[in-house]
Amino acid sequence: MASPRTRSLSLRSDYTTALRRHPALMAFAGAASLLGAIAIVNGRVAKKAERDNPPRGQFLEIDGVRLHYVERGNGRPLVLLHGNGSMIQDFESSGLIDLAANRFRVIVFDRPGFGHSSRPRNVIWTPEAQADLFRKALDRLSVQRAIVLGHSWGAAVALALATRHSSFVEALVLASGYYFPTVRADAAASSMSAIPGIGDAISHTILPIVSRLLWPSMLRKMFGPRPVPDKFVGFPKELALRPSQMRASAAEATLMIPAAFASSKTYDQLRMPIIIIAGDEDRLIDINKQSVRLHGEVTHSKLHRVAGAGHMIQQSATARLLAAIDEAAAETEIGGNAPHRFASA
Repeated sequence: MASPRTRSLSLRSDYTTALRRHPALMAFAGAASLLGAIAIVNGRVAKKAERDNPPRGQFLEIDGVRLHYVERGNGRPLVLLHGNGSMIQDFESSGLIDLAANRFRVIVFDRPGFGHSSRPRNVIWTPEAQADLFRKALDRLSVQRAIVLGHSWGAAVALALATRHSSFVEALVLASGYYFPTVRADAAASSMSAIPGIGDAISHTILPIVSRLLWPSMLRKMFGPRPVPDKFVGFPKELALRPSQMRASAAEATLMIPAAFASSKTYDQLRMPIIIIAGDEDRLIDINKQSVRLHGEVTHSKLHRVAGAGHMIQQSATARLLAAIDEAAAETEIGGNAPHRFASA
């Protein structure tokens, strides 16, 4: 009877022989080994990013979600909702949180799957699902009414809050949002990464690498035509490039068009003061098809076009965005929630 060592050597020899006889099998085995090694490295890099960028706020457990939030200042509640692929540090590095905290009770969430918030897989995280989650979270924080600002994908969540929980939202500030369905190449490109199984494999292997290579060009597109401001150095890139966050980003990109289609049917329900603000040279979202159109359909809204600014107006036009928040607050003090027509700016 052969010894265990002899049997092991025999099996290894048979495996090597099979690979030599079948080059395609050898290539597949090599690729699988390489991807496995890449996944291990990406996992370690992600863990290091989390150690280097620990949570700065507190946590709430809501419906199985571990929701991370930061709260600063006193006064009327102001809720900030970040865009796709982002996190609390976007608003933090922009300076908006500190500026607004001088006169508001500012509450900023890491939306599910971003920053340090979890994203359970048993929920499709539409804007409506997220709106319901945040309403419960804010109730736990004893917030009964608030001004809500949403940037980019966060604007869709802010709108869902306003339509599903209208008595809660005093006023809306919608920044660089996507409100109506259009053909988008980025949504199609992300669809594969959002598929369970395949998406996990992509997000844990090649996607973080490709995204690191494309990071400078992505920033130029997001911030253009203006340069990336020095203060954005405080944004933790490695947290954004973790496999878990990249999969969440892909899922939200895939949801963009159907979410806008569903949401666009509810805009006639909006009654609170609404300030729409967008960079007039946004390279990610056509503001004429989005912000300008929304202003035309929601007749009591006010529209601000920020000249020469791109998509990231919270970073490149922070003072203008803060002024929009103040304007929304003033409108609630003057006219309550009664709809009225504003002049365009």
